[in-house]
Amino acid sequence: MFLKFPKNDKNFRWTQHIKDKMVYYGLSEQKLKTVLKNPKRKEEGIAEGTLAVMMRNDTPKRKQEIWLMYAVGSGEPTSKKLKVKSSMRVMISAWRYPGQSKPGKQLPISDELLEEIKKVWFEEEK
Repeated sequence: MFLKFPKNDKNFRWTQHIKDKMVYYGLSEQKLKTVLKNPKRKEEGIAEGTLAVMMRNDTPKRKQEIWLMYAVGSGEPTSKKLKVKSSMRVMISAWRYPGQSKPGKQLPISDELLEEIKKVWFEEEK
């Protein structure tokens, strides 16, 4: 399967982590933008200052959710590495969750993925 990686523009900044997850889970840029614009559920992300949105992706044989974690820039660029501006959304991670998660509970994300996000997102800014 050929996947065209998204480009950074004035509205979106894509981390290498989410690009890797797009390949792993077979998610396209357009699918993730659809999840962002029409979420079925919106919750606080697992990392500080992030949001997570979810959209159901069911078929008759398979029930699943697509999750997208992102951060919204606030005013002046706070990170020299990411150069985040106020209207920019930084796409951090995306994953598929089999089944149905309970609203309000901690996001359904594996410990391995959580550690990888913390390492890439927070430790590299220093």
